[in-house]
Amino acid sequence: MSSNNSNQNPGEYSRRSDTQHFKQRPKKHHGLLWSLLIVVLIIVTGGIAYGYHMYNTAKTTFNKTYDAGNVKKLRNVSTVLKNGKPFSILLMGTDTGALGRHDTGRTDTMIIATVNPQKKTAYLTSIPRDTRVQVSGDSQPYEKINAAYTIGGASTAVSAVQTLLDVPIDFYAIVNMGGLEKMVNAVGGVTVNPTLTFKYGAADVTKGKKVTLNGKQALDYSRMREEDPLGDYGRQKQQRQIIQKLVIKAMGISSLTRYKTILTSLNGNLKTDMTFNDMITIRSRYGDATHHIKSETLQGQNAMIDGISYQVPTLNELQKVSDHIRTTLDLKKSTKLTSSSTGTGDDSNYTGSSTDTTSQGGSNGYTGY
Repeated sequence: MSSNNSNQNPGEYSRRSDTQHFKQRPKKHHGLLWSLLIVVLIIVTGGIAYGYHMYNTAKTTFNKTYDAGNVKKLRNVSTVLKNGKPFSILLMGTDTGALGRHDTGRTDTMIIATVNPQKKTAYLTSIPRDTRVQVSGDSQPYEKINAAYTIGGASTAVSAVQTLLDVPIDFYAIVNMGGLEKMVNAVGGVTVNPTLTFKYGAADVTKGKKVTLNGKQALDYSRMREEDPLGDYGRQKQQRQIIQKLVIKAMGISSLTRYKTILTSLNGNLKTDMTFNDMITIRSRYGDATHHIKSETLQGQNAMIDGISYQVPTLNELQKVSDHIRTTLDLKKSTKLTSSSTGTGDDSNYTGSSTDTTSQGGSNGYTGY
């Protein structure tokens, strides 16, 4: 898939004069979200092993990351965790400096992570940032899904995802990617086997030649999509590759110094409605699920609507992905999905083109690493 940026209407943001924060920003593409949550859960129990002092240090750090965010839950999350049932997290990535600033930015990455303790597997579903959706409370009938967080914060982003796919989101986590650069450095870098040869920023890699990347190099490695024949979908593969390696590296952490460094890297870079006790419960009851990670991507079609480029998934694609996610949560398949959520049926000037989904690990099923 080619980049949509080149076709973007210059008036896409400027026409929204009533909302100043829609001013277009240089796009920076990051990923690696699930890795952060897994590392967080790992070091929580790692802190316990180091003793009472480090446990309290971890508790103090994670209490600062807590933000309820007025998110409307579709089910009782406490009951879900108490009974050891599968749960979900909406992982979002932005790049606006430390979290809590007035300029919230857009979410360049959105991943629904579902954790199933019975299957001992975590499932990741990537949602392309240009996916066309309805956003509650917005002045426009449709938006790109990456604008939902900007418009109304975590609660609006969660609502948009729940409406798009008819799946319950039990927790959210918003991550500033600058913190992930520090985290990769904290674990001593990650080693990858590139599937492409390219140079992008600090990343200079050769296909099939293993290389150890530091934090900056890992982030740039995960950003590149212009030279990838699969475009944004190929970039997501690179992100997931970094995720797996970071998780494996984090599991081997035994250094107290590195443990403290990781905690420091979280300051101002993570907000979530997971409490410290939630993290303890998840790590103790769901820890085995972090050893097996499978993934898929919501596949869209290229579409130019009112001069704006979108990714528009078909109703069939929405149903397939929704069914996958609900199955991992041990829920019945949805009967509520309609094409109105993406507006495919109400635009006379909609011109879509199918996106090649071969070898992308898309809606044909989850693909493991």
